[in-house]
Amino acid sequence: MSEPVRASDGPLAVEVEEGKSYFWCSCGLSKTQPLCDGGHAGSGFTPVKHEAKKTGTVYFCGCKATKNSPLCDGSHSE
Repeated sequence: MSEPVRASDGPLAVEVEEGKSYFWCSCGLSKTQPLCDGGHAGSGFTPVKHEAKKTGTVYFCGCKATKNSPLCDGSHSE
């Protein structure tokens, strides 16, 4: 698999807690988007760690085209 699967046409909001780590699905195969569930096994992709700096809403990339992984940078609009 050379290209990730587009999981969403926009960002995916996740409530995060300060100091906790979250693993963003970079392949698009996870059934728990935008977070990794291990569906990348054998795909050549690995999850991207995001450590929450504060408690609140984070917008993870759903289109898998962000240049600011794991966060949305608006690439879905292009």
